[in-house]
Amino acid sequence: MSQRRIQILVLCEDRQQEVFARHFLKIRGFNGTIRFLPCPDGSQSAEQYVRLCYPKEVKAYRSKVSYLSIGLVVVIDADKKTVDERLKQLDDALIEDSQQIRQPDEAIEYSCQKEILKLGYIIYEERLLMKKQNIQNFLKMSQLANHL
Repeated sequence: MSQRRIQILVLCEDRQQEVFARHFLKIRGFNGTIRFLPCPDGSQSAEQYVRLCYPKEVKAYRSKVSYLSIGLVVVIDADKKTVDERLKQLDDALIEDSQQIRQPDEAIEYSCQKEILKLGYIIYEERLLMKKQNIQNFLKMSQLANHL
């Protein structure tokens, strides 16, 4: 029998975010294939890299989702913007590329974080928008695929 494996592409800024995403998915029991697309060293702003690659990867996801078990995870820092502003930039990148913004039923998930320095402490404002239902669907498909 063939084994159907779930594939997730993680679009991220750097190695640290790659490690975060890998750990996050593994501790939740995901055992499918994870492919990472971090910004190449020294090529450009890592945040800009994610924003520029995002429309292309969404288009690829949408063209394959009908026949492959796939998902797209985007990990990006808010940097000097708010988390909401950064997420709006991702939506705007899709609109500029003549695509619809991310739909609730799509397995396209975001993790956006911002370091805030307050009274000498670094506080993380993080918005993890990986919908619980989609994570559970990934895990169910992955477990079912292991039994095929």
